[in-house]
Amino acid sequence: MTIKKQNILLFAAVISASMLSSCGGEKKSENADDISVVDTTADSTSTLTETFYQVPSPGEMLSFIKQVGGKNNKNVSFLNKVENQKQYTDQKLKALNFGIYSCDLSYCSVFEIGTEALKYFKNLKELGDQIGVSAAIKPENLKRLQDNIGNSDSLALITDELYFASFETLEGSKQGPALSLVVAGGWIESLFIVTNLAKYETKSVVVERICDQKYTLDNLIEFLRKYRTDESVASVLIKFEELQSEFSKIEEKEADTLEAKNKTKRILSGGKNLIATADQYKHIVDKIRFIRNSFTLTK
Repeated sequence: MTIKKQNILLFAAVISASMLSSCGGEKKSENADDISVVDTTADSTSTLTETFYQVPSPGEMLSFIKQVGGKNNKNVSFLNKVENQKQYTDQKLKALNFGIYSCDLSYCSVFEIGTEALKYFKNLKELGDQIGVSAAIKPENLKRLQDNIGNSDSLALITDELYFASFETLEGSKQGPALSLVVAGGWIESLFIVTNLAKYETKSVVVERICDQKYTLDNLIEFLRKYRTDESVASVLIKFEELQSEFSKIEEKEADTLEAKNKTKRILSGGKNLIATADQYKHIVDKIRFIRNSFTLTK
């Protein structure tokens, strides 16, 4: 398994070619920006295939929300409070909430809430020491945050670097189960935050983006299944499969076609969109809230 520092995380797992063929071969996503699975055979004689699981960093979704009109938002009421950290006494909750607090730090950075970002960094440092990623969160990172309060681009870059460095540390120390829990925590927190910021509206680009997370969830579940023999991961996997069931109810429809503005007047296909009803969206949001709060031990 490898992790690369890009706009997304790349999780690589080695799976036999026979397993892939029995599952229907290559998997594809309708939303290439968010999720994809790419199968590449190592060589002509190898029976192994490498599958890459792509999951957006928490800051990616939050940056999207800021771009569509939320840049003046300063609401921190729905973030996981820093004082809740003392409740996380077992390794499962520490790993999940390391991911959650990483997302909260990204949120504060993206929305230029510098003083809160410092609080979440200190919280993250304490949890990081406890799950074995202290090497990734260095004292000089705090100084960089302090020096860049008021500069959202720099803050977002710093927090993104911390995010990837932590994952690389967990990967390097062969802590796959902990890594999968951190990823799960960060992803569910990003959706929790976004669904607190965006209410349901028909034809909303934000709601469409949330619906597209169905593909990301499918990939994330495959990643969690790699470590399902770990009791902590197995319990999280059950919750994510329940959320997957809610996402599966969303109907996939053909997108509107676009007419090319040229002499040939060709018609361009719009592909497919996931269109959730208000009721389906509510059930997804409720399940996200339930899962997230079960990780943070809050109501």
